[in-house]
Amino acid sequence: MARQKTKWICQQCGYETASYLGKCPDCESWASLKEEIIHHKTKDKDTLIKNADFYMEPRLLKEVSTDEEIRFSTGYSEFDRVLGRGVVENSLVLLGGDPGIGKSTILLQVCGKLSENGIKTLYISAEESPKQIKMRAERLDIENDNLYIFAQTNLNIIIEEVRKLEPGVIIIDSIQAIFDPELSGNPGSISQVRECSSRLLNLAKYGSGAVFLVGHVTKEGAIAGPKLLEHVVDTVLYLEGDTYKTYRILRTVKNRFGSTNEIGVFNMTDKGLEEVNNPSELFLSQRSDATAPGSAVIATIEGTRPLLVEVQALVGSSSYSSPRRVATGLSHNRLLQIIAVLENRVGLNLSDYDVYTNIVGGISIEEPSIDLGVALAIVSSVRNVIVDKETVIIGEIGLTGEIRAVSNINTRINEAIKQGFKYAIVPENCNLDINISEQINIISIRRIIEAISKSIVRDKQNADC
Repeated sequence: MARQKTKWICQQCGYETASYLGKCPDCESWASLKEEIIHHKTKDKDTLIKNADFYMEPRLLKEVSTDEEIRFSTGYSEFDRVLGRGVVENSLVLLGGDPGIGKSTILLQVCGKLSENGIKTLYISAEESPKQIKMRAERLDIENDNLYIFAQTNLNIIIEEVRKLEPGVIIIDSIQAIFDPELSGNPGSISQVRECSSRLLNLAKYGSGAVFLVGHVTKEGAIAGPKLLEHVVDTVLYLEGDTYKTYRILRTVKNRFGSTNEIGVFNMTDKGLEEVNNPSELFLSQRSDATAPGSAVIATIEGTRPLLVEVQALVGSSSYSSPRRVATGLSHNRLLQIIAVLENRVGLNLSDYDVYTNIVGGISIEEPSIDLGVALAIVSSVRNVIVDKETVIIGEIGLTGEIRAVSNINTRINEAIKQGFKYAIVPENCNLDINISEQINIISIRRIIEAISKSIVRDKQNADC
């Protein structure tokens, strides 16, 4: 018998080599290469076409319909938002997140809503038994005649059952647990994930309905398996949040049918995930002491949604030779840049102080419009003064100390008005709507020193004035 040919494949990035290497030369991860048998499928053309999951004849471009894609609601406005107004028919969606964050729960809830609206759904579990899924469904009050449960890991059997049932929505939980029996690799290996995702892509595009895949994540937070998995799908969603807190954030990082910056906010309860239609109120509800030094409210934009969140700073004498700079929820390099501007343009000496900053609520913000709020929170802490609790702060800080304009300024301020704020610190020369100044006091500034010198940061005695 001829010896089977094998190759070594990195389970992190998909790099292939003929021999074992302790360290992957591509992604530089250690002990990630696993040996897999090279599988040669039949080269007979007729057999390939016969065994294909789906086969379509070539069509002329002018014969292809250009009508708008068909969408249907999941029953959750927050979920529809991140998908781009709902589920697109024949789309392939990948949902990732940490273990226990609520991926299976939210998809089972979506199945329940869709089936109530008359859409036949099939929930395929490769990790749980039907009894376990039934127990979760009872806790979530889900039970109707259009929701089917199927515990299976063999992809061939899954595709055959989908052909018979013809559901409108298919859930695969999870992609790393199913396998193609024609391949030699174990479930979750690079070759298995690559082949299964390709066949499920055909199932979505040429089958009967939309397909949702649940993906495991690595310790770094990325989707486990080859990058091909994220490339072939239409939409990539991440369910984020602190397992010790109740809220969850559903974030879009890729979407062929909508914005890639949208988020949906949910609250975890004993009845499952409940959508939060006013996330600003949720993030600000935990302000235990609004008159404490080191606290400020900033306005940010996630996709098309404005959010008001609290930024906190704590500055104290350092016992280290190199003072600590800790940033939670914002870029560490951004924090270093803000501190450098405060030291060189404002004259605030922080060389002997540790600086800790935190975006309250666990949300991560990348956009630079939070710069001014972070800077004022640091000044508030080091000088032991407070920022007016009825003031929202908006502005990007330049390296020369100037305050630069940001996008969607009217949307941000309207959200502040909605939440009852009376003052807004904004960059000068913003394109503000005329009627906004009638609803909130606008304080325009050009440089960071003005935000401090114009009594924007007030002492405790004048806090309630």
